[in-house]
Amino acid sequence: MVLGTRPEIIKMSPVVRALAKAGAPFFVLHTGQHYTFEMDRVFFENLGLGEPAYNLHVGSGSHAEETAKMLLGIADVLVKRKVTGILVEGDTNTVLAGALAASKLGVRVGHVEAGLRSGDRTMPEELNRIVTDHLSDVLFAPTPSARENLLREAVPDSKIVVTGNTVVDAVMQNIKLAARVDVGELTGGGEYMLATLHRQENVDSTQRLRRLLRGLQMAAEATGLPVVWPAHPRAKKAVRRQGLRVDPRLVRVIPPVDYLHFLRLEKEASLVLTDSGGVQEEACILEVPCVTLRDNTERPETIEVGANELAGAEPGSIASGAKRMIKKHGGWKNPFGDGRAAERIVRAWRPAP
Repeated sequence: MVLGTRPEIIKMSPVVRALAKAGAPFFVLHTGQHYTFEMDRVFFENLGLGEPAYNLHVGSGSHAEETAKMLLGIADVLVKRKVTGILVEGDTNTVLAGALAASKLGVRVGHVEAGLRSGDRTMPEELNRIVTDHLSDVLFAPTPSARENLLREAVPDSKIVVTGNTVVDAVMQNIKLAARVDVGELTGGGEYMLATLHRQENVDSTQRLRRLLRGLQMAAEATGLPVVWPAHPRAKKAVRRQGLRVDPRLVRVIPPVDYLHFLRLEKEASLVLTDSGGVQEEACILEVPCVTLRDNTERPETIEVGANELAGAEPGSIASGAKRMIKKHGGWKNPFGDGRAAERIVRAWRPAP
């Protein structure tokens, strides 16, 4: 199993547990794409997964640098350990590198969360998804619409297994643990909205990031609730580099938090504002309304059931979307499955002959 970022660790944790329960021989290789304690190691600890067998410590860099280092390191381990199959999850550079290294060595590739499409090929994640899907031998599609995306791209139906999304498994397995942590000091008490920002197209553009931060402040003004923002290292660095500011009365900037604290923050929030695909899913599952700070989403199911709305980066759209969505109080159907996706993945996954 090749992992590299916080969302991958979270979403694959149920698969790790299911593999262990089934007595399957496996190990975890961590590329170190997320490399601070807060962004990766603490999630292994929170989820009781133990230490990965390998950590490549790749760290940050350009897409080319990251992917090249990962390719070398992953291929090395696959050969040394005589690996017959790898599982990857999602749309990161880790996923692309894992699938590419394995396929060139004739190692079987299983892609968890296959078939997601935003329709925007300017996004590095979209390119990673597409290439990984077409390199994979088994494609674990989380929803019927993801399966349809794959069929439209001529992926053989025999390779596709609709499993549900492992994010449901992870939320269901961990929400009781999250209820035990205290987030009062993080929020300042009272009702609040929760925000996340990390995507390249949002934080690397000074103009777009400035509009987004203005949008968060306008959302706070429009709803009368402050925004709590656990600042991703990439976003925090961009804000500092670009000399941007937020009004602390409207936007409370806090350090990154571990998974259980974040899950509790999501559960207790009146509204989530995010550019994260995984957070869109989690908010939908937790019945917390969401406004997505992007022009498109590869999670259209959240919009179809009424749990989510696209606002882009325009401050007025963000504020009006927040004012509209905050009136919702759940009640929609969870489109991502019943929390047994990991079991289906393990049943469908077979070692190469």
